[in-house]
Amino acid sequence: MENEKQLMRSVQLLRSFWNVQKNIMRFVQKTAAENGLTVPQYSILMTITLYKETSQKNVGEKTFLPKSTLSQAVDGLVRGGMLHREHVEGNRREIQLSITDKGENLLKTIHFHEGSIHQIFQTAIEMLSEEQFEELLKTHLQITNFLEARATEQGECTK
Repeated sequence: MENEKQLMRSVQLLRSFWNVQKNIMRFVQKTAAENGLTVPQYSILMTITLYKETSQKNVGEKTFLPKSTLSQAVDGLVRGGMLHREHVEGNRREIQLSITDKGENLLKTIHFHEGSIHQIFQTAIEMLSEEQFEELLKTHLQITNFLEARATEQGECTK
């Protein structure tokens, strides 16, 4: 009976995350499309903006995009003037990506656009007290750390 109760709790938690993820993706797709981006392109811009400059390999690891999807999305962003791409000196196989002013400006525009994923999340967190918000972040970090440790134990790539 106790095992069933624990299983039900894990199913409830997984379903909860699944529902949040499904709804996030709905708004991410809408936000990307409204701004002439694909979801992979939007994911890449959101990832690179954290670093200003990083390797294409690192972006692939952070976004979990397949190499071909990553390469096509980067090509489109470079053609659109939102990313700058160059080979790393001394290592012709490694590609360094950096966000351009145009890319940063697009992300700022997206961030403040009514109905964007950012605005939706801003409205959602306004429903939470500061204590609820901090506890939610703490809980998410705890679950993330556990999952990443488990993935590392199993030999999978993390982060």
